[in-house]
This record gives sequence, C-alpha cells and structure tokens, in this order.
Amino acid sequence: MSSLPQLTEAPAIGEARDRELLKDAHSYVYYESPQGPLSAHFFLPPGHNPEAAHLNCILFLHGGLWDASMPTQFVPQCHHFVSRGCMAVTVEYRVFNKHRTNPMEAIEDVRMAIGFLKQNAQLIGVDPERIIVVGAGSGGHLALSSAVLSHTENAQGLDLKPAAVAAYSAIVDTSPKGVGHDRFPSPKEAKLHSPLNQLPSKGLPPCLLLHGCNDRVAPYEQAVKFAKNYKRKGNQCELVDFEGAGHTFFNYNTNEQLYNLSLNALDRFLVDLNFLSPEEPLVF
Repeated sequence: MSSLPQLTEAPAIGEARDRELLKDAHSYVYYESPQGPLSAHFFLPPGHNPEAAHLNCILFLHGGLWDASMPTQFVPQCHHFVSRGCMAVTVEYRVFNKHRTNPMEAIEDVRMAIGFLKQNAQLIGVDPERIIVVGAGSGGHLALSSAVLSHTENAQGLDLKPAAVAAYSAIVDTSPKGVGHDRFPSPKEAKLHSPLNQLPSKGLPPCLLLHGCNDRVAPYEQAVKFAKNYKRKGNQCELVDFEGAGHTFFNYNTNEQLYNLSLNALDRFLVDLNFLSPEEPLVF
C-alpha cells in the first residue's frame, strides 16, 4: 500500500527498537483522541494494490494491563499473517502511563480502530466483513469486549462487531472477583465492562482462547469459565491450554516452541473458519 493522501500519516514512535520493528509498516492516525493522536501500523502483502484487493484483516491489540503502550508486541505475528495473504494491523490505544486514562478509553479506542478499518475498507483494500480482532492480556480483554459488549454500532451506523476474535492470556473478568477492576473508574464500571459478565444469549463471533495453565496474572480457571459460558449461549468458542505456561508464553522472545505452537493454533482457527487457505503446520 503506497502512501494514501486521504489518510493522515503517523510519525515514527520514539524508541529505536520500536522504530526498527515498525520500519516495514505504513502508519496512519486512526483516531484524534482528547489525549492526542493514536496510530495504526499496517503490514501488507508484497505488491498490495488497494484498488484490486479485498483482504482479510487481522487487528492486533497489545497487552500491558492498560498501563504500558506496546504496539510492537505482535509484529512477529503480523509478518506471519502477511505471508498468509492477510493485512495485519497493530494499533496504539490509550494507556495510563502515557495518557493517564483507564480501560474505558481503551475500549473506545478499539471501537474507533475497527470503525476506521471498516469506514476506509475500500481505500485500504480490506474486506469490512472479514476483520478479525486478536489481543493479549488486557488487549485480550479489549478484543473480547469488541465481540460481547452490547452496543456495536458507531455514529455512522457501521456494525463494529468483528468477524472473529482470539485472545492470548486474556483478562476475561474485571468484576471485583476478577483482575484489573481497580483500573476502572468504579466497581460498577468494572463489572459492566467485564466480558465474563456481559455474554448475550447468542450471535457472537467465533472465539479462540489461548491460555497458559500457570498464568498468575489472568487465572486459567477464569478462561475455562468464560469459554464454557460462551458455548453455553450457543456460540463457538475453543480454549487451547498450554500446560506449565505462564502469562507471556506466546511472545516471540519468551519461548520459541510455545510461540510457534500458539501461532499455529491461531492459524488453524482461521483456516477452519475459511479465512485462510490450508497450509502445512508450522515447523518448530
């Protein structure tokens, strides 16, 4: 995708390591938030022609407990899915350490990111009905929230519900019994925006959870409960557990074998949904 004059290009982010990881990305401002502009970083298949393409799009949401901004966390996964013919996007969203905000603003930012992709789908060459949202930890909470929270239309009338969601080590319960409730403005807001507490009866997108059994940040038992309730309501949900793995097992620089296993599981999930063509399993 060459530079698109209709969109606002985003400046390179500050850290040298991050600039290096994003050197192959095309970065655009997707939302002018009250605390400043937020960027989306696009990774594109070689020779991408927006006018001719109608690609699947995978939107990645980093973790960090709504505190730290880590938009490069999923760059390795972005490169993999670009090699599989998708467009991959990793976004910045508002976090406490940088913007002094709470998860409520982050939820709104993800809505804005999905709306940006759908509104500009023809311009950037993606299929607005085949946007998959993937997150980790607090980003997993945001991904699941995009699927389960009841209000899914934006001001332009676009349906913001993704075609599918996947979450690594997701924080699924932010009620007072769960994780991260103290990050919200009030216990009431924390419970109201807890995916586990907001499952409607049916009509949710297919869901994949990838979770370490020894996760000390987002307890595995909560993921089991979420998956059970998701399926009980008549929706498709698969939980893949990783014996002995902790909260960050899926990161490229944590454990190469677990990274490949978790990436293979996400790839297979999308193949089963006919978002990707079948391919030989990854070698690890």
